[in-house]
Amino acid sequence: MIVWVNGAFGSGKTTLVEEVRGRLPEALVFDPEEVGFLLRQVVPEPSGDFQDLPLWRRQVVSLATGLVAEYGRPVLVPMTLVRPAYLAEVFGGLAAAGVPARHFFLRVPEEVLTARIDGRSFTPDDPARDEKVRAWCRSRIAECRAAEAEMPPETVFLDGGCTPALLADLLLAHLAL
Repeated sequence: MIVWVNGAFGSGKTTLVEEVRGRLPEALVFDPEEVGFLLRQVVPEPSGDFQDLPLWRRQVVSLATGLVAEYGRPVLVPMTLVRPAYLAEVFGGLAAAGVPARHFFLRVPEEVLTARIDGRSFTPDDPARDEKVRAWCRSRIAECRAAEAEMPPETVFLDGGCTPALLADLLLAHLAL
């Protein structure tokens, strides 16, 4: 089973996945961003967002299904994925491969997202790059928040303002694990 934790940048996806992983030690964590970082070294991104590369979306589906097939364990995926066509492609690919997927979305107010992003350091040794990454994340807040209304009907929405422990309780209750 794939457990996809979605939400805006700064919503707490990785923190929640880490909390869930502590309770499900058999679970694997797959961060599709790593696929994007690899592709970024090989091919140019037409838009500056590796999600716009069809190869990224196909590889995410391939790796996720491969992890489930090879290891037979839950796979936790912390990844912002808000464009409806990309969501349909990725989740459609998982369904076509027969891989069950549960989709969670963390809702967080804009001002909280901004504060969390501003409080993060992505590349501490390169302050200029660090600010560029923060600016890119902030620039995506409106798109991510607007996408909440276009999430698939089976999406489970969680209040990203809750503690990671409470969010993990809620997520695991929805999974009946």
